[in-house]
Amino acid sequence: MITITDKGVHAAGTCACVAVMVLALCLGEPTLDPARALHAVLDPSNALHRHVALVRLPRVLLGLVSGAALGLAGALMQDVLRNRIAGPEILGVSSGAAVAMTAVAVFAIPLPLTALPYLALCGAAVASIAVITTVGPTSDPHRVVLLGAAVSALASGLVIALVSLGTEGNLPLLFRYLLGSLGERGWTHLGVAAPWLAVFIPLALLMRHRVAALALGDDVAAGLGISVVPTRLIALVCAAALTAAVASVCGPVAYVALLSPHLARWALHTSSSRRVFLLTPVIGAFLLAAADLASRIMLYPIEIPVGITTTLLGVPVLLIALHRQAATR
Repeated sequence: MITITDKGVHAAGTCACVAVMVLALCLGEPTLDPARALHAVLDPSNALHRHVALVRLPRVLLGLVSGAALGLAGALMQDVLRNRIAGPEILGVSSGAAVAMTAVAVFAIPLPLTALPYLALCGAAVASIAVITTVGPTSDPHRVVLLGAAVSALASGLVIALVSLGTEGNLPLLFRYLLGSLGERGWTHLGVAAPWLAVFIPLALLMRHRVAALALGDDVAAGLGISVVPTRLIALVCAAALTAAVASVCGPVAYVALLSPHLARWALHTSSSRRVFLLTPVIGAFLLAAADLASRIMLYPIEIPVGITTTLLGVPVLLIALHRQAATR
């Protein structure tokens, strides 16, 4: 049940996302006021239309929807595995997608842009299956995270090996992708990710009650009539698909999935999965869009890959989460 307080927090989060969107359209070179930015978006004859409507607007929209997707992926993984430090980057999902995408770039495999999410999903699926089949469906969730970290390390090693085969021409672009970036992304990239996100974001939201039951434990979920293993499998597939869709166009953006559920719990002052789940995509959207805006203007004209900014935010939160998790044992 959503309380009045929850509605206020949701409204504040939504307003924050709108504010970031407006700032993203206004800030940069040239800097515009909101009225001029809106006019540039709506008037194709405006001299700034191309820059604002075809560069800034799709970039911030991609950041918002990708952040929402990563936030939901993190919430799904943390709830079904009952571990607050579970996430695509911890369980090897992001690294698996990165291996597949790096191979395409290094070997110059001629694939259309629309095929990249399928390829990224294959890489993410291989990593996920390696973890799930090793630990089994009822294993200790802490062991899942440990094995996921091992798979992630292996995948990162494969990425480094592939990068070493790259040419001088594609290495800068490849490194930028591997750090996670929204730079030079337009409507085409948003169109590639949008169909996937349009399917799997609603699916994740529809599963929130079942996932919340799994967060209470397998026995409790089974007692509530939840099919534990199929629900966990569907949730993990959904999380992998959301991560792969984002990775295919933005690269493996780190820590947004891990950080968003923690910030949602802090904002709502609760650990209730049902209450946290709906706020998590809002926070994820704000977090990635705001981090990309900061990365774009902080050292202008030098642009920092957004993955660096999110890592600088996410690592301290991960350390705090690990400390609290160890303290509760």
